[in-house]
Amino acid sequence: MSATTLTPAALRPRRDGSVVERYARSAAAAEGAVMRTADVPAWLEERRRTHAFRVRRIPFTALRDWDFAPGTGNLRHSSGRFFTVEGLDVTVATDDRTTHWQQPIIRQPEVGILGLLVKDFDGIPHFLMQAKMEPGNPNLVQLSPTVQATRSNYTGAHRGASVRHIEHFVAPGAGRIVADSLQSEHGSWFHGKSNRNMVVETDAEVEHSDDFRWLTLGQITELLRHDGVVNMDTRTVLSTLPFADAHGRAHRTDTELLSWFTAQRSRHTVTARRIPLADVAGWTRDDHTVVHDAGRYFRVVAVSAEAANREVTGWTQPLFEPVSPGVAAFVLRHLDGVPHLLVHARVEGGFLDTVEMGPTVQYTPVNYAHLPSGDRPPFLDLVLGAAPDRIRYEAVHSEEGGRFLNAESRYLVVEADETQAPLDPPPGYQWVTPGQLTTLVRHGHYLNVQARTLLACLPAAGLTA
Repeated sequence: MSATTLTPAALRPRRDGSVVERYARSAAAAEGAVMRTADVPAWLEERRRTHAFRVRRIPFTALRDWDFAPGTGNLRHSSGRFFTVEGLDVTVATDDRTTHWQQPIIRQPEVGILGLLVKDFDGIPHFLMQAKMEPGNPNLVQLSPTVQATRSNYTGAHRGASVRHIEHFVAPGAGRIVADSLQSEHGSWFHGKSNRNMVVETDAEVEHSDDFRWLTLGQITELLRHDGVVNMDTRTVLSTLPFADAHGRAHRTDTELLSWFTAQRSRHTVTARRIPLADVAGWTRDDHTVVHDAGRYFRVVAVSAEAANREVTGWTQPLFEPVSPGVAAFVLRHLDGVPHLLVHARVEGGFLDTVEMGPTVQYTPVNYAHLPSGDRPPFLDLVLGAAPDRIRYEAVHSEEGGRFLNAESRYLVVEADETQAPLDPPPGYQWVTPGQLTTLVRHGHYLNVQARTLLACLPAAGLTA
């Protein structure tokens, strides 16, 4: 059998080298062609006032179309869509240790779309950002991607209005794909949840709406320096953008890094078994909450929400509410002039593939306040006690406002020295460059959502790949 002969015109370069250069120009553009950066907070506030958003807590009995299933106690929607709150029984085993716990978990097996639409203005890529209300956001409205929708949303399971601009992300050939990968959500609160993170370019005319504005990457980077402006879904999509590695050197080669990570996945055996919510040990349900008996971790609550510009203008739903703000931080060192970040091979019960790379520190400090210093997580006290001149980046960002209520974390990049963070780190930790993380995040399930947030924020810290 003879091989098929292709004409040269049928072949294309495997990579579009112009994309990196063009997005670097957008990152360098501190102001855009459509809106001034300084005007964004006022625009978000105007959107809040215009749509008269309202969220209030309600008892579980006031939930519409939701109930606790007889027998299992699972909290479910009458349509069988959206998500359920169930129980999870987790056992994590390594060569020298076994850990076991049970907890409530959100099960939402469908894959949603988080999509940024990009269009050139005056030769500079601009991103179409949405002023989107989420019931769990402390300030309700934040900068969202162009599209932020579950499959139930964009297929019309909620019987509401269609999702604006979804056609750019689901119609074949609708635009030029710059990034497209499945990424995990919070593995501590979701079971096996992934979202499709997409960046798509278009030359077409895009319908104008007062809830959307075009911003450069440089403008978004500036807004990432502020608390509670850029939402989690925007941050995770931004982390997947292609950038050049300015250094080309690292403490570990890419092959060595992948070998280390594969070994971390291999040495952890994680058994995560769904169980009825009613059978979860150490948690109690009353009329308003499902809560841990020691008052730690998070609670399950119910809210009623109103939002005139959403696909559905009024609804009720359960939310997970952390008991206290979290902290997520990369410890930073410069090795021979090259920035390196200390990643942690982190196990979370809801991950699809055992382990993902997380920040050096990712904890809710109040959950460990009762422990003696020797039993507290590595590097937690280093981060919490960092002197101001060691903090390269700091902002408070909210987590996924569609499922979590008032879930905020203090995100930091903290510079350390050899005595605080040795070159030979504890087991489960490794030094990597921003460039290596940028390469890995183009594939799914290597970096968890907190690490992706910090990767997106590195330019705001003056750190590049």
